Amino acid sequence: MAMKISGLQEADPFEDEKEGRLREVGNHAVWSLSSCKPGFGVDQLQDVSSDTYWQSDGPQPHLVNIQFRKKMTIHDVCLYTDYKADESYTPNRVSVRAGTHFNDLLEVEQLEMSEPVGWVSVPLKDINFKPIRTFMIQIAILSNHQNGRDTHLRRIKIRSPTQDISMAQMPRFTSPELNQYGYAFLR
Repeated sequence: MAMKISGLQEADPFEDEKEGRLREVGNHAVWSLSSCKPGFGVDQLQDVSSDTYWQSDGPQPHLVNIQFRKKMTIHDVCLYTDYKADESYTPNRVSVRAGTHFNDLLEVEQLEMSEPVGWVSVPLKDINFKPIRTFMIQIAILSNHQNGRDTHLRRIKIRSPTQDISMAQMPRFTSPELNQYGYAFLR
């Protein structure tokens, strides 16, 4: 399934974070890159500035590997690109893959971006349209605009629901007496 993204993106893709429905979980993972130019690596990809970036240095596909220590529920992956500043370094086709390790990754989503500027949110859903649960995410840059060789990616955010999906199906108790038994049940 491929998504097509073009032009300017929505003004505030992080409304769900501000309202407490989603949270950034990338800091709970170990990040690695297929290649990078010195001074343009993981630290620049994860900092809060959109002026810094990761720059790959090698053959395509360019890979960002994000490995969690435990299985995580992932709502979406957010990518920040700037075609106006990066031109041929800007990703054009991106594959997002998930699995338990490098050897069993499956493509969850593929998107094609046309001159993107700003944030692009890539929802990661399972066959039941629920957020995926995974140990690893891989973002593969398959091609760049204008047949560019190396990639600039300015930011990546990995977001998870703040409320565990399994908890959402627990009954809500209305009295303090029943609530204390509900909490005992959860332990």
